[in-house]
Amino acid sequence: MYEMKKMDDCRWMIPQTGGMRVPGIIYSCELLIKEMGADESPKQVANVAHLPGIVKYSLAMPDMHWGYGFPIGGVAAFDMEKGVISPGGVGYDINCGCRLMTTCLHIDDIRNRLQELVVALFKDIPTGVGSKGVLKLSAQEEKKVLVEGAKWAVDHGYGSEEDLETTEDRGKMGGADPDKVSDRAIERGREQLGTLGSGNHFLEIEVVEEIFDEKAASAFGLEKDQIAVLIHSGSRGLGYQVCDDYLARMVKHVGELGVPLPDRQLACTYLGSNRGKDYLAAMACAANYAWANRQMLMHWTRETFEKVLRKGPRELGMRLLYDVCHNIARIEQFIVDGKETTLCIHRKGATRALPPGHAALPAQYRKTGQPVLIPGDMGTGSYVLAGTEKAFAETFGSTCHGAGRVMSRTQATKVSRGRSIVREMADRGIIIMASGKGTLHEEIPEAYKNLDQVVDVVHKAGISKKVARLRALGCIKG
Repeated sequence: MYEMKKMDDCRWMIPQTGGMRVPGIIYSCELLIKEMGADESPKQVANVAHLPGIVKYSLAMPDMHWGYGFPIGGVAAFDMEKGVISPGGVGYDINCGCRLMTTCLHIDDIRNRLQELVVALFKDIPTGVGSKGVLKLSAQEEKKVLVEGAKWAVDHGYGSEEDLETTEDRGKMGGADPDKVSDRAIERGREQLGTLGSGNHFLEIEVVEEIFDEKAASAFGLEKDQIAVLIHSGSRGLGYQVCDDYLARMVKHVGELGVPLPDRQLACTYLGSNRGKDYLAAMACAANYAWANRQMLMHWTRETFEKVLRKGPRELGMRLLYDVCHNIARIEQFIVDGKETTLCIHRKGATRALPPGHAALPAQYRKTGQPVLIPGDMGTGSYVLAGTEKAFAETFGSTCHGAGRVMSRTQATKVSRGRSIVREMADRGIIIMASGKGTLHEEIPEAYKNLDQVVDVVHKAGISKKVARLRALGCIKG
């Protein structure tokens, strides 16, 4: 059992009781709390607080909903000596994330070519469950991808060095060891590099609809009525298999932890153990695969725009604003109780939001803070936010990652039975193409929380600030 106490208009506390080692804090508002209904993600926030070595709080963002072990939208920091690593705190789609491309185009430049662009993107970008890319990598070449990440893609002609400069961690996580990735995971990844996938993954043409912070928007290269492209994808079957493999190992050896867990889905191991080090090395491989994947998707998107609009790279000006991941565990440094401390930060369905001046930021974003990309459902569009000092102090540099589901995929399919989702989106001025009708029914807008409400919470709480809102124009899905 747990209770929630309102701290202020944006935060709710789950007091430390029973086996909880720290309190839980949920960033939300009255309306979103009331709309949770039977969703038991607050219980998962309390469960995570039982884990050894957790520091300060078990956190959840306003887009939180029920997940495997950890809530989706959960954030937790662990001490490197006494803390644990949990695959459920990262998620199955390791380094699922977003990258946003800006252009020199404005709405009037593509208004009459939008249908043609969407059709061409759907043809050129492999989508759907089990989709295969144009590459057929050998196992040895794939292992290079797992170590080099987005740089592998750039070195093979899929983009430029400039793209790496505005990719989180330059698109490469250190410590990757392909020998810690199973043969099954390697096999699943061999033909999926450069594919969008299915579910809530998408590639979307958007237009900048509203600017909230002119100074930050200018630094990010955003202006009203500008065309942008948002790509949302992850590590495909390879990442899923890495998670599955290590969960099985940790569940099998959970007794070695020496402490009881309130939920077996929280299976974990100590960060300093061989099993913990192996998972981090395998997870880094999946993260690097995902960065290479999004880099290739972006390259082919550029080519498609050039082909359809018959414009050269300079005329299009398609540049990467930023690439962020939102399913990851990272070793990072924070000030805790006045001391600089090295921690392992689990962000599952949460986005890093580094403050102005942080050394990990590209030079052009040092004054504004990190660009934070928040996608909505396929009928909404997205937000661009900026990281803040308050996030660095209160949430281990974290904020929300999207709208967050309020319906399961089964529920969404049931309530949308008999509807033409393509027509409904067209009535809202959005062109949608998908490889299967099932995905569209699973991803109906009402299956998600109100994105404006979610973003308002993190903005009012000060853990990220609104910079711009983008409206969807055309979208391809698996």
